[in-house]
Amino acid sequence: MSAWLQLGCGQRPLAGPPGASRIVGGREAPQGAWPWQVSIQLLSKHHCGGTILNNLWVLSATHCFHKYRWLSRRFFRVVAGLHVLSTRGDQTQIRSIRRMKLHEDYDDKTSDNDIMLVQLSSPLNFTDYIQPACTPQNVSQEFNLNFSHCFITGWGSKYYKGHLTSRLQEAEVELIDRRRCNLPSWYYGSVTENMLCAGLESGAMDTCQGDSGGPLNCYSDSEERFYVLGVTSFGEKCGLPRRPGVYSRVSKFTDWLKESQTVPTSAAADQLHIRLVSALLSAALMLL
Repeated sequence: MSAWLQLGCGQRPLAGPPGASRIVGGREAPQGAWPWQVSIQLLSKHHCGGTILNNLWVLSATHCFHKYRWLSRRFFRVVAGLHVLSTRGDQTQIRSIRRMKLHEDYDDKTSDNDIMLVQLSSPLNFTDYIQPACTPQNVSQEFNLNFSHCFITGWGSKYYKGHLTSRLQEAEVELIDRRRCNLPSWYYGSVTENMLCAGLESGAMDTCQGDSGGPLNCYSDSEERFYVLGVTSFGEKCGLPRRPGVYSRVSKFTDWLKESQTVPTSAAADQLHIRLVSALLSAALMLL
């Protein structure tokens, strides 16, 4: 079965569908409420957020890792099922990273194509605390999903240049039309078709430092499940009026996500060739 097929995604065994009452102001998320949220850590400290797509792949933002490309993957790890950064409970699972796939067309000046994939060293075991998110299969499906509630989640700071929060936070936000977000008094045309805006015009609800790479979670009433609609990318400071959070629009990258999770036949053949050569060299050394 292809890893891309989405079975049982976007479900919250410990939380269920969002309630009718709106969350006013960010708050601590109930434990297990966002089972696809992960902490991607550098030297065992939270660096960026991420979203579980399936048991081997995590979605995040290229800008989180662009300037760390030269660092060995062994300095990074992914922690799933986490609620309190400083306390790993029995429900957490830690994986090292096999491969980081940064988008080849990422532009660090405009933040266009700010999306990436992380391949885990071994599969996650799905539990009530660890589940995959759904992703829109294309832009037209995104329009038809009938989203009623959208949430931002993460351990990011509560104000610009503040400290990380120790407990996972959640806040409800509104999707904002891109034309409005590109008005001169907002982002002045810098929001590309590969991005979307979410927040409040007043700026009261927003992502901040430490939330990057994490999910914009939206609930589909028709499907009765959550979808990751966006990847936290950038914003002007945090919580400013008419400067909502800007997210990479996942539905625009469907083909890239599928292709990136498929190991090319040539690459697989190269790996097999390397293993055969290594085995032959080992055998030859034993005969010496």
